[in-house]
Amino acid sequence: MAESYFDTDDVTKEYDGRLVRRILSYLKPYKHLVVITLGALVISTLGELVMPVLLQRIIDDALLLKNIDFLVQGCFLYLIFLILVFGFTFLQTWTANLMTQRVMKDMRISLFSKTINQSTGFLSRHPVGRIVTRLTSDVQTMDEFFTTVLVAFMKDIAIMIGVLVTLFILSPQLAVVALITLPPVFVLTLISRVKARDAFRKQRTASSKVYAYLAERLAGMQIVQLFRQEKKSLKEFNKGNQELLDANLGEMYVFATFRPIVEWFSTLTMAVVIVVGSKMMLSMSLSLGMLIAFISLVQMFFQPVTDIAEKYTMLQSAMAGGEKVFKLMDTDEHIKDTGTHTNFISQRRKGAEVNEVEYSANIVRGHIEFNNVRFAYKENEDVLKGISFSVKPGEMAAIVGYTGAGKTTIINVLSRLWDINSGVIRLDGIPIKDITLKDLRTSIMPVNQDVTLFSGTIEENISLGLDISQEEIENAAKAVHAHEFISNLPNGYKTELSERASNISTGQRQLISFARVIAHNPRVVILDEATSSIDTETERLIQLGIKNVLAGRTSIVIAHRLSTIKDADRILVLSNGRLAEEGKHDELISRDGLYSGLYRLQYEEKT
Repeated sequence: MAESYFDTDDVTKEYDGRLVRRILSYLKPYKHLVVITLGALVISTLGELVMPVLLQRIIDDALLLKNIDFLVQGCFLYLIFLILVFGFTFLQTWTANLMTQRVMKDMRISLFSKTINQSTGFLSRHPVGRIVTRLTSDVQTMDEFFTTVLVAFMKDIAIMIGVLVTLFILSPQLAVVALITLPPVFVLTLISRVKARDAFRKQRTASSKVYAYLAERLAGMQIVQLFRQEKKSLKEFNKGNQELLDANLGEMYVFATFRPIVEWFSTLTMAVVIVVGSKMMLSMSLSLGMLIAFISLVQMFFQPVTDIAEKYTMLQSAMAGGEKVFKLMDTDEHIKDTGTHTNFISQRRKGAEVNEVEYSANIVRGHIEFNNVRFAYKENEDVLKGISFSVKPGEMAAIVGYTGAGKTTIINVLSRLWDINSGVIRLDGIPIKDITLKDLRTSIMPVNQDVTLFSGTIEENISLGLDISQEEIENAAKAVHAHEFISNLPNGYKTELSERASNISTGQRQLISFARVIAHNPRVVILDEATSSIDTETERLIQLGIKNVLAGRTSIVIAHRLSTIKDADRILVLSNGRLAEEGKHDELISRDGLYSGLYRLQYEEKT
């Protein structure tokens, strides 16, 4: 199977104190739950340790006094302790899980907030699947860390220490006998930990490869079928699936070997305790109740030994998940909001001494200037190479050129989805870096080539968080001739869109995206290949309303269909990241240059 980006992830992470402290810092808002959890843990643990001792007292005193009433009272007291242990164990489990769920909620919110504010460059380098994994399964490992690892470790260690202390209090001689088998158990635990770590590493690597292969092949199933790659794909998947099976069996082998051996040592220890304890009973140096208590305590001791070894794998998973979560959280590649102009966009006129002209963000004129702008997605690979042009308020400017000329890049840098490397871009004479991102993106709004609509109603997709009336939503739809088809839907504007809006046509999705822009009423509208995926009839409807829609606004239109931009006030022809030609349609045709060649090529293709 092919290598994937999943293989670059660290699949194991040893215990990291710094990482644990950072995870624990999320508990600060829930200190009361931490106190309740620890308190309940202490009480339930003490109760579990007291119960064997209480049982010993009940049995010995009942045999000594030969009083059935005392035995009944002792059993009733034992039942009360049992109920108390159960109650505090329930409280500890409930508060620990409540605390964990709230911590995971906070982590997901922090991580999502950080992600949605990252730059487009960051998002383009990180596959969506990886980011989703960080927000879901990697955060979910915190549940294992708090409930299965942290709390369980604390209780297991407390019980082991408590059992050892209790054994020596009850009978130091028999306690020494019980401890004889402990050194081999500890050695076995260390060996098992190493084997479990290696098995865990192999299992995670194999599962990552299988998941990546599945995601890739299922997404491209049409290509697999068209090129008759079913058998090859099945063979490759079978190979990866066999590796995953072997890795899972290897992990199972470690635990299937370790647990029975620990059980064997536990049984051996109890057998030795019973033999030695029986002899001590015969010599009257040990009571029956004491022997029963010892057996119960030995059983109680070995259960945490098994748990600790097995929970080490969960600790590794939690460490790996936490490392990935914080690595993403620490990545900071957001577009810095350096703007000082907020509700008003201000500029000082040249030649004026103190006069300052202010424009409300709602009445931006829409004067766009590019001055020697250079930009590269990758270092030393410029896409825009010293671009300079201007678009006056209310003008319709069209940008054309071959694929890769830099057309869409102009839109990206104008909206500050990417920051330019050099030069300056101005809106109404103000560098866009001096305008807050909120005001800039309120003033400039694109309609992208790939329409994005979200699950929800049509009216929610048009308003998209804007507090506007139903009438305004319908007016926006009417402006782009979307009202008719929306009204004909079973639930009209309340129609729920499925994932990727697959329950409506491509043209209808495009019309809704137009209506969304109109509802938000920007001063600058950008149409990025906005009609390239629309059928002829739908495009005709858009063309009927587009002049009214763009009236009074600055608009930039990027299109391969040159017939749609013949009436543009200004046509910018890009070639290899540079402005090759500029002018109106007739002027450029008469020059017999690059634009004229593009136009003739399209005309010949149509004829």
